[in-house]
Amino acid sequence: MDCLFCKIVAGDIPAQKLYEDEHVVAFHDIAPQAPVHFLVIPKKHIRMLSDLTVEDTFLAGHILYTAQRLAKELGCDDGFRVVMNTNEIGGQTVYHIHMHVLGQRQLTWPPG
Repeated sequence: MDCLFCKIVAGDIPAQKLYEDEHVVAFHDIAPQAPVHFLVIPKKHIRMLSDLTVEDTFLAGHILYTAQRLAKELGCDDGFRVVMNTNEIGGQTVYHIHMHVLGQRQLTWPPG
């Protein structure tokens, strides 16, 4: 499989990891858009958010829980944003679901 994030999970491509367990990996974004900007990805390859199944319910919750726990640990107590882009119109560029977590700066709405 030629998936960038699967290669990070496998250790074939280095990443500045924040956290890893049997289900997810979290690492700093290579082009941060905020002082805190990291990704949480599942180790299981799921192409996009709309491909989740009922069997992925625990995994989806674990991604969200991991995101908020790490945001707090990184000092985002005043707030942070989580983003999951889905498909081309939604801005997805890597087709392996991933959650962006951005914090420690004021974010505007609506997003670009």
